[in-house]
Amino acid sequence: MQLTAAYSFLTILQEESLPVHSYSLSFLQIILQNMEHRDSGVSNAWLDTLLAVIDVLPKETIRHEILNPLVSKAQLSQTLQSRLTSCKILGKIANKFETHVVKRDILPLVESLCQDVEYDVRSCMCRQLESIAQGIGTELTKSAILPELVELARDEGGSVRLAAFETLVNLLVMFDHDDRSQIVLPLVKSFCEKSLKADESVLTSLSLHLGKLCHGLQGLFTQEQQIWFLEFYRTLCRLGLHQENGHNDNQIQNIELEKKYSMVRKNCAYNFPAMVVFVGVKNFHIELYATFFCLCHDPDLPIRHTMALGFCEVCKLLGSNVYLIHKELVALLQDDSLEVLDGLIDQLPETLELMTSGGDNSGLDNKLMIVPDLVPALTSAEQRVANSLKWRSHEKLLQKFSCLPHIISSDQIYYRFLHRMFSIILSNNVLPVQKAASRTLCIFLRYNRKQEQRHEIIQKMVEQLGQGKSYWSRQRFLDTCENIMEFFSKSFFCKYFFLSVLELSADPIANVRMKVCYMMPKLKSTLKLPADKHLLQQLELCVRKLLCQEKDRDVLTVVKRTVLELDRMEISMDAFQKRFFEKDLLDQEKEREEHLLLEMEQIEKEKQQSEARSSNEKTYDRKRRDSKTGSALPKNLPTVISGTSSGTQTVVSRESKKSKLIRSQSFSSHVMHPKHSSLDKTNKSNSVIGVGKNVLLPFVDDSLKVRTSSASPSVAFSGAVTTSSRAAGTSIDQKTNGSKEAQSRKLSLKNRKPKA
Repeated sequence: MQLTAAYSFLTILQEESLPVHSYSLSFLQIILQNMEHRDSGVSNAWLDTLLAVIDVLPKETIRHEILNPLVSKAQLSQTLQSRLTSCKILGKIANKFETHVVKRDILPLVESLCQDVEYDVRSCMCRQLESIAQGIGTELTKSAILPELVELARDEGGSVRLAAFETLVNLLVMFDHDDRSQIVLPLVKSFCEKSLKADESVLTSLSLHLGKLCHGLQGLFTQEQQIWFLEFYRTLCRLGLHQENGHNDNQIQNIELEKKYSMVRKNCAYNFPAMVVFVGVKNFHIELYATFFCLCHDPDLPIRHTMALGFCEVCKLLGSNVYLIHKELVALLQDDSLEVLDGLIDQLPETLELMTSGGDNSGLDNKLMIVPDLVPALTSAEQRVANSLKWRSHEKLLQKFSCLPHIISSDQIYYRFLHRMFSIILSNNVLPVQKAASRTLCIFLRYNRKQEQRHEIIQKMVEQLGQGKSYWSRQRFLDTCENIMEFFSKSFFCKYFFLSVLELSADPIANVRMKVCYMMPKLKSTLKLPADKHLLQQLELCVRKLLCQEKDRDVLTVVKRTVLELDRMEISMDAFQKRFFEKDLLDQEKEREEHLLLEMEQIEKEKQQSEARSSNEKTYDRKRRDSKTGSALPKNLPTVISGTSSGTQTVVSRESKKSKLIRSQSFSSHVMHPKHSSLDKTNKSNSVIGVGKNVLLPFVDDSLKVRTSSASPSVAFSGAVTTSSRAAGTSIDQKTNGSKEAQSRKLSLKNRKPKA
């Protein structure tokens, strides 16, 4: 009854059922009286209610009703329960009064309770010094609170020393440089030494506050002190694993002691990011990497789970040196316990981003190093979660996989993850998991950079989901289409999915038809006139069919409600409208990104083709050099190729492969005409010295090609062709071309006359 009454009074206060003045008049005295109950549980319940009431009571009410009676209740002659209660009340009301009132009325009571004969009272009062110090300010804390803390830190009671240590750590920001370096630092070091050697009961709390302590005293340590605290931290990380403090893991029989050591290592794992700051990033590999490795591979699950929770923070601190711990990330992803994986999942996208970028200068090297190990670790982690009963963890992991397009390549996603998403949608029995896989699949499709793969994925969606035998698959197809509307442009959806969704309005299962009806307003919102006029007609036809032919009562109700909503909707036009401006702008941005992906794909193809051409050219050049060095003829040996007349001497100086390449190019750039036969006749009757290759080579006879290529791999110029003839080659070519054209016209006219 007492506990229920205390809870009821507290509820009335929290819900503000009465004004504060009425509450204090009606209930405050009842609360104060019941705080003296002989049962400690009842007394503590009423004390909690009073501490909550103090927050809203006016200052004068606190002074008269609470502070004045507290002077007598804090005396040594009162019961232990009364003095403990007084300690907690003093800590609560210290912030309610001015500094001079606290110094005059409250601090004498605090000093008296700090020197109480019972160590429980001293410990309780010591823990209230933090709130009292925050109420009285820095100067009074230095003169009144710090001496009490120093004395309590040397107390004979272990709980009192521990309370003093924790309070000192929490108040570090209120002490100046001299106090921290000359008083706090030596005191804390002495406390740590004594705790490790003779007082193992405080190691758990000490290990929990060690990171905060080292961070608060940063810059005050000498080199020797820094080394000592670092070694002290390493010792705590190994506690219970090796022979430390006179105990060996084979000799420990006390289960409670094993649990205590495990808790110490867990606290050390919690404080690891603070110790990275304490040591510095440059010294991490030398000073802390071995400890980090041991904590990530600790035999106790809670330690590995804690390391997984803080892994992302360590990655942020290491910056460009994050590659040092990529093996530990893979190990935690492949851990046998799913609790460790749960610790990684929440910050997995940010962790992977940091691991694969790892600073401005080493991003590519880090990707090449981590990705080969990372992809199998992620796939195996997903398989292990899928085989367990933890479907919420599976759902969360699939949601986090949506970050992979920013981490690994499109091909790696396509071959290692994308088909797995299809398998989950088709075979998994948990709806949230299926929806998570569907959403992630759409994101994979959104960032896929190969049009062929995109078309394959879309076709697979339509055939295996939209046209699947199971109505469950068809419903997941509709869920997937809603995700497509969210991530892709309107034109993309209308092009690939609009009609497939409408086809399901004739599905034999009523639930599928009903879902299509619910989606119809969204379908209409994807249309733009006049480009999508035919799709609008299909939508209207579908609605009319449902109104006329639908037999299911529930579906028909949804259809009628949907018709009213469709009538109220306005369709956006191709041009921007004010009412749809923001949506159209967002859709235009999506469409621009989709076109950009296509352009990037085209650029990559052109780059690959240019690289292939350059490699082929290098191969040709290498073969040409080899052929020149291996089978070149002497320069003074002329090789004359007699063409169609004895007076014409055509000299060729290129190897057969190069000549074939030139001829193929010339064939592709010229169109063969019937007059080539007359040109050949003209060439037979007119011998011209120094005719250019551009005239003769494109029309050389196939038999001549064979003879030329088989005669010699390298053909030299004839000695008959002099330097002067080469210099005059251009003018001669022009004249020759003119004479050839005139002669060809005459020959063609002569040939036509007999026919006429």
